[in-house]
Amino acid sequence: MNNESSSIGHGKDSAALEKNAQREDDEVLHRDPSYFQYYAQLQHQQNMLQDYIRTSSYRSAIVGNKKTLFRDRLVMDVGSGSGILAFFAAQAEAKHIYAVEASGMAKKMKIILDAAKTPEGLEARNAFLADRITVINEKIEEPRLLAEIPKVDVIISEPIGVLLVHERMLESYIYARDKFLRPGGAMMPSSGIIHLAPLSDATLWNETITKARFWQQKGFYGVDLNPYFATAFDEYFRAPVVGCFSPASLMGYSVEHLVDFHSVSMDDLKEFVIPISWDVRYTGIMHGVAGWFDLTFHARESAQHPETVAYPTLMSTSPYSPPTHWQQVRLLLKQPLAVNAGQTIRGTISMKVNDERSYDISAELIALDKAESAQTNDQDLAKLMAEQKTRTRSGLWYLHEQVYNYSYTGDMAEDPKPEFSNLYMPIEGLLAESAPHIDLQPSAISSIQSMGDSLTSYLVSKPSTHASTTTQSRASASSSKPHGSSSTAMQIE
Repeated sequence: MNNESSSIGHGKDSAALEKNAQREDDEVLHRDPSYFQYYAQLQHQQNMLQDYIRTSSYRSAIVGNKKTLFRDRLVMDVGSGSGILAFFAAQAEAKHIYAVEASGMAKKMKIILDAAKTPEGLEARNAFLADRITVINEKIEEPRLLAEIPKVDVIISEPIGVLLVHERMLESYIYARDKFLRPGGAMMPSSGIIHLAPLSDATLWNETITKARFWQQKGFYGVDLNPYFATAFDEYFRAPVVGCFSPASLMGYSVEHLVDFHSVSMDDLKEFVIPISWDVRYTGIMHGVAGWFDLTFHARESAQHPETVAYPTLMSTSPYSPPTHWQQVRLLLKQPLAVNAGQTIRGTISMKVNDERSYDISAELIALDKAESAQTNDQDLAKLMAEQKTRTRSGLWYLHEQVYNYSYTGDMAEDPKPEFSNLYMPIEGLLAESAPHIDLQPSAISSIQSMGDSLTSYLVSKPSTHASTTTQSRASASSSKPHGSSSTAMQIE
């Protein structure tokens, strides 16, 4: 990439550009004032900055790629907030950083930048920031910015919400890519992976139905509340529950949905379907679906400085990893489903944007014997769901109606046994735990080792195809040994 042409100014007519610019989607531009008021407060910025996993992962990804990606490059920080990512880019010796922030934090950011300039007779604070960052107090979709900001070499952002997509900031991130990123430029983070897994959590389900049953009282100060019950039941069970939970409550490995930020379209983000095929590992009761996400930071080869090596970073919000401020999410079924070890749960989970800066999530699931699943195609699956109601479950959840549950305080060093969660292993699996010479190493990790190369080379060789594989390998490895043994931020040197 030719940095000599990365000029700060434009020769184009700003008024003409603003007049002719077409905003691709008015939904993207709709921003609730309360949303920006929330993020304009330092206390909420502090909550994110104190998330060590989040902040250190971003710094590793940016500063770790100083020579490879950031040095002498033009950078845009979308939704800059406190400015911390822009500050990291300055530490990585970026040529100039455009920090785009729509909330009142933009004015507060200027305070720290003003302090970086050396006052007469005083020592500057953060002198490395002086004249390196331009703060733009606008939404990135503002048409006039097309004339005011040049094409950049790298776009950085933290546009992530619960289950990766909540708050719909990813759309602004992709808009910035389409309008401001040079061909071959880099997006950091480069991809996200949504994980969905079958969940058994009797305690949470019982707590939720107990709340709903409040409305079944027939004599509440002389009033029969039962007419409210059906509505209350719907409300409680359509609310996603945000909070950490024990990995021992997972009944199988997660299904993954990869979102490649270099190639995903706006339409792809607005509505997508995740095919589900879970191999059930334990006999027990499935109470719902567990969800979390991973972020991958990988500088693609076209964006790298010549003769440099990328420094990939993987950040996970998995229940097997140390907690983050995003935590995880649980989607409870109104009616639990009894399943046996060895069965397969098939179906779909669909996600569609709504007008609340979030998503509606729906699920259609059915429990099948393994042989039956192998003989059932997707068309037959829909027919089977219509006929076999006793082993079919559906669900609808509104991600913006999330509630919080902080009851889990488990020690990551613990090794909880599945029966403590009323999950029961097949006898052969139970006996295999004590059998000699059992290789519990996942096949995916074995395949990497058989390549005779490092994990770094494995990631770098085909980042778009291997990011998901690496995450699954790590989750599988965590499941075959004491829970919580994997690292949240995988920084590969």
